[in-house]
Amino acid sequence: MQEDESQSQGSARSPSQASHSRASAQSPSPSRRTRRRSFAGRDLTLGSIRKHLWYLGWPQVAEGFLGVADQIADLVWAGRIGFHAIAGLGAAQAYLSTIMMARMGLDSSMRSMIARAVGARRISYANHVLLQSFTLTSALALVMIAVGLLFAEPLLRIIGLSDAAVEQGTGYMRVQLVAMACLSYHRLFSGALQASGDSITPLKAALVSRVIHIALSPLLIFGWLGLPELGLAGAAYARLAAEVFGVGMTYWALTSGRARIRLRFREYSIDLPLIWSLIRQGAPASVTNMQRGVSQLVVVGVAAQFGDVALAAFALARRAENVVNQSSRGMGRAAGALAGQNLGAGHTERARGAVRWAMLYGVGLAAPFLALLIVFPVTVSGFFNSDAEFLAIASTWLVIATIGYIFMCPVQIFTQAFNTSGSTFAPMVITVATMWALEIPLTFILANFTDLAQFGIPAAIVGGMALRLIAFTWYYFKGKWLRTGLM
Repeated sequence: MQEDESQSQGSARSPSQASHSRASAQSPSPSRRTRRRSFAGRDLTLGSIRKHLWYLGWPQVAEGFLGVADQIADLVWAGRIGFHAIAGLGAAQAYLSTIMMARMGLDSSMRSMIARAVGARRISYANHVLLQSFTLTSALALVMIAVGLLFAEPLLRIIGLSDAAVEQGTGYMRVQLVAMACLSYHRLFSGALQASGDSITPLKAALVSRVIHIALSPLLIFGWLGLPELGLAGAAYARLAAEVFGVGMTYWALTSGRARIRLRFREYSIDLPLIWSLIRQGAPASVTNMQRGVSQLVVVGVAAQFGDVALAAFALARRAENVVNQSSRGMGRAAGALAGQNLGAGHTERARGAVRWAMLYGVGLAAPFLALLIVFPVTVSGFFNSDAEFLAIASTWLVIATIGYIFMCPVQIFTQAFNTSGSTFAPMVITVATMWALEIPLTFILANFTDLAQFGIPAAIVGGMALRLIAFTWYYFKGKWLRTGLM
């Protein structure tokens, strides 16, 4: 793979830039804080694509793994309660991810607009976009809280969970939706920082919030150290406490003047045309994300007919999928931010190169986890619960599902890169069409009318992912996503 270094652009310096370089060479080495600020303000439209992508990507990958770490920790503690708790946790998280993914589509439109504005050197416009995105996030946060308080138990019962699983999942889901409302601001502020070129600050905020969550969860679940024993809901209370710190750190970065963009409420005014533009641009990405969550709810309903053990195996496979996908999602979003800034500056070939390098990095980082799931499925399953029936079903499920994850990694890179760079419609069409025309019908057929039974569910995912990869590869080479300038 050849790297587009854009040497001609990087070497064409003005006299003032040259004199600044000479002065820098004669001056003492900059402080650590100065270096951090210079990294956050680096020009991503010049220089090495490979190095820029790694600078933007590895913190987002690390942040994603930190997010998965606390999900896995919750799964481990749920397994200590019993596989009914794993089933309730998995069903609740299917709803939670559907709601959160729908909201994250609007973050995609914000990221693309901020990235292109920064690439076009229009920082004040990027700040304005952030303020309008804050308005949307606040409205959706209120909706999430209302849904959690009013509909948690009915939503779990409607998909056919057992009473034991519903009892475990209801309290968790109610509190977790309040935590997700808080997480919305964390994701909003982190996404704005990443789109402007700063991936380090969101990583630090994620590290602090994840450590707090992982430390608090067992204390609140089991009532250790004199704290109340809250059961599975304790994990959600721990998440809520953790997200308060994450929001605080990213908010401070955006208001203190350390970041390239700035959140200034004294400049706030509602801009309805821009809000509508954010919704219109983000709606396809929301549909792309949300339909994945909706399809998971359908799959939960199919799995529930085989009992709580099958549903627990599905929940485990979903956590494994999240682990594998974090490198792809992180590198895909980084490629989208890098591509967006370069498209804002009119550099289409650099945008192509960002996606190519993201594919190499993302798949390479996921490879060890894919190998682990295929070679040691029983060991992985046994880490969460040692029930013999659970081990037999979950290990087989993991092996089949991992074949689909091999296709899913590049699909995630394409999806995140296109959405973050501003091309949201085609990913929506490809994902929705392949999901509902092939994957969901195939799930029903294989699970209900073949000897595969519950294993027909991961088998159908393999077929759907393979078809999506073909479609996304075609769209990448067609090049319609390479629209230059501001959105």
